Amino acid sequence: MSVLNILCFSDESFARELGKKTDDRDVESYIYKEQRGEVQDALTFLRPRKHPEKMRPLLGSLDIADAAIIEIKKVDASMGEVLVASSVAGIERGLVVINPEEGDWVDPEQIKTILQQAGLKSWEIKEQFNPHEVKEIAWNFLDDLNEVRSQRSAKMSCVPVDQHFNVKGVGLVAIGTVQSGSIKKHDNITVTPGGYSGVIRSLQVMDVDVDIANSGDRVGVAIRNMKDGALERGVLISISGDEEKFETHNSSSVSFIRAPFQKRNIEIGMVIHASTDLQFVVGRVKDFEDNQIFIEWDSPITIRENSDRRVVLSQLDSAPMRIMGHAINMKKE
Repeated sequence: MSVLNILCFSDESFARELGKKTDDRDVESYIYKEQRGEVQDALTFLRPRKHPEKMRPLLGSLDIADAAIIEIKKVDASMGEVLVASSVAGIERGLVVINPEEGDWVDPEQIKTILQQAGLKSWEIKEQFNPHEVKEIAWNFLDDLNEVRSQRSAKMSCVPVDQHFNVKGVGLVAIGTVQSGSIKKHDNITVTPGGYSGVIRSLQVMDVDVDIANSGDRVGVAIRNMKDGALERGVLISISGDEEKFETHNSSSVSFIRAPFQKRNIEIGMVIHASTDLQFVVGRVKDFEDNQIFIEWDSPITIRENSDRRVVLSQLDSAPMRIMGHAINMKKE
């Protein structure tokens, strides 16, 4: 099975036309499965709720998404921020569906211009909502990502923890999406940061017991022999030994790539939020020189070696454009 995780920024009624609702928290999940050849593949549409009031569900969705489908009912600052966030997160495969309320109108040429200015020239535009057509485009996105998935599968294992709980008769269970590599039943695993160890008792993908979970799979990991309190949102689970490729920072120097439309300058003392691998960490700018920024973090942030996921930087007091940009060449200070 191959799985494509898609940011779906839309009304609930739009998302319900695309898949079956399976999760109802800050980020709703809608899943559509189809038999394609000899295998059953899946599309997972991730719908963050309560934007623009909350940024974290949007950024968390972008942490694991490889494509985006955006419903545009009107042109406003909220829509602009979602498009900029997608661009900064490096989402190259996207679809905009113009779907205004009855009696309203959105200019497709204006949307095309906004996409170009946001750095999303490769995105498609559809002027009406056809669920079948949208899913066909999403399948094309999945097929386009075959090489990316192969590259990720060859990297060290990494599963950022989204949620965790204890299940009677099973024990500790962690829920997350495999970002790279794969994990298998009976693997010895390590949690970063913390260094806690355990063994995978069993795995579930799409509520089905499996022996292995691969890149892109949303997986439930039942764990034995792990210390109570070892898990929290944003820690990384990996096969023991792979964590040597992770680096945990208390402070960092980063090269800053400014977001489209962002005009605010970096200032000493500015509070910065970094989002990557379901981590949402607060830091403060200690110094800067040109595009080089030095940040001290309130809590540690873990960076994967050779990750193809971007570290998105935001400034939550900068409404209406809170996305500052992204960090590259992130080094431990």
